Amino acid sequence: MKKELWVRADLPEDKAERKDLVTSALESGISKAIVRPEDADFASLGSIELLFNEEGRLSNGCIIAELRTPEDQEEVLALAGRCAGVVLAASDWTIIPLENMIARFRNTGTRVYACASDTEQARLYMNTLEVGVDGVAVQVGDPNGVRAFAEMASGAEGLDLGIAEIVAVRNVEMGDRVCVDTVTNMVQGEGMLIGSQSACLFLVQSESEDNGYVAARPFRVNAGAVHAYVQGPEGRTRYLSELRSGDPVLLVDRSGNTRMSSVGRCKIERRPMMVVEAEADGQTYSTIVQNAETVKMVGPEGAISVSKLQKGDRVLVRIQEGGRHFGMKVDETVREI
Repeated sequence: MKKELWVRADLPEDKAERKDLVTSALESGISKAIVRPEDADFASLGSIELLFNEEGRLSNGCIIAELRTPEDQEEVLALAGRCAGVVLAASDWTIIPLENMIARFRNTGTRVYACASDTEQARLYMNTLEVGVDGVAVQVGDPNGVRAFAEMASGAEGLDLGIAEIVAVRNVEMGDRVCVDTVTNMVQGEGMLIGSQSACLFLVQSESEDNGYVAARPFRVNAGAVHAYVQGPEGRTRYLSELRSGDPVLLVDRSGNTRMSSVGRCKIERRPMMVVEAEADGQTYSTIVQNAETVKMVGPEGAISVSKLQKGDRVLVRIQEGGRHFGMKVDETVREI
């Protein structure tokens, strides 16, 4: 389910500062903002839903609550099913109370939101107890900080995957191959987007299948050569050679659903390599992977070992506008061959 993003524009004492936060929300594509009752004129700024805060009660039926003591937690838990939603204001509470809220409010009709002052907090709240909060209220003082939250949320949604047709597979000399071990177990059909060109990334499956010779390692993606791109959060790419323990990585399944994980470790070893070339939308793209039976690409009918790929086989890819500078998309002419 898509997570909601709001902006708290009710906190600054200066009205001009509150207005700047609402403007930043609009420019970032965020459609809801918490404001003061006297700021109704902000509606003229654009198409945005203003949630008026009157002593902790919002005009959409939600209640803003702070957790400072165990007694506060009990009062908030008692709101389950009695209001539209609870917004947990930024305070010094830990993640445990949030877990309690998510578990208690589930299926009660009362939604749970949490205020976050940085994107790291927001990601944590969105994934707590796997389902996460229903939304995040961005609580920053600098209007320029709002955009990062919007980019983060767009990166957490589903990706459109296309189909590419294999046109050539050939062996090359030994190379440095990267296995990315994550802190998360993946399932069949789930892995990472990898490629030699940022314009086309191939869905490489995790080692989530037994083959009779090697035990499954569902936390691992045998991703490819050190030069290859891997899709990361917020629409950025990284080189496989750059990944380090603790870095965030994006996991993707055959339906384009995404979730976040972190690198546990990377193993770089010399292995026999192979080039896989595929055509999509009249263009030919490639990636280089280890020549091993356990390395599999995900196709529309299931995973295919790269050692068995043939011309005409179809695989899932992510086609996007190419050109990156330090992993970020740039609007300039860049050719990657």
